[in-house]
Amino acid sequence: MSNHPAPLVVARDLVKAYGRTPALRGAGLELGAGEIVAVTGASGSGKSTLLHCLAGIVRPDAGSVTYAGERVDTLPEHRLSELRRTAFGVVFQFGQLVPELTALDNVALPLMLDGSARPAARERAAGWLERFGVGEQRGLRPGQLSGGQAQRVALARALVTGPRVLFADEPTGALDSLAGEQVMTALVRTARESGTAVLVVTHDAQVAAYADREVRLRDGALAGAGVAA
Repeated sequence: MSNHPAPLVVARDLVKAYGRTPALRGAGLELGAGEIVAVTGASGSGKSTLLHCLAGIVRPDAGSVTYAGERVDTLPEHRLSELRRTAFGVVFQFGQLVPELTALDNVALPLMLDGSARPAARERAAGWLERFGVGEQRGLRPGQLSGGQAQRVALARALVTGPRVLFADEPTGALDSLAGEQVMTALVRTARESGTAVLVVTHDAQVAAYADREVRLRDGALAGAGVAA
């Protein structure tokens, strides 16, 4: 893999405050196609806000975010929704699965929302559950899954549409170390296979070690970047 992949997502001079509390103070970041980047830093350093700005969930007060050359931070909401349905996958610390649906239907849901017929969507979803090692749990609802299983289902749902970028906000934060390791191993393998770029926010050095590169935030600004071990 090239050490300098073409930038797919570029953030410049991002500023964001919540009331009088600054979250980002001029943060910037580049994410290359197929690259896995970990964003680390102390609690309250702005990691999640940075991810939310890059994914188009939150609009920065100043600065710019581009995806494949298109300005994300100024897009109308309908175009942002389209990007999040097609080009972006997002997964959070608590997978936010729909509790009434089985694992299979949770993963098939984004495909059906985008117009796929249910049988085709479920067939594709089943393949993704297998890739993440939770195929046997396809008929279970979220409340019947372990934390690690539920998070792998959430990752399958985030990747089933074939996004070019996956944004993962503390994806192992609610898991024990073994489950976290299994989730990250599955995530990295799948991202490599599909060429998906991954931005993972984490406070865990073991999770950051899976990345190609680590970016550290301190008080809402870039504190330094290096290649993860």
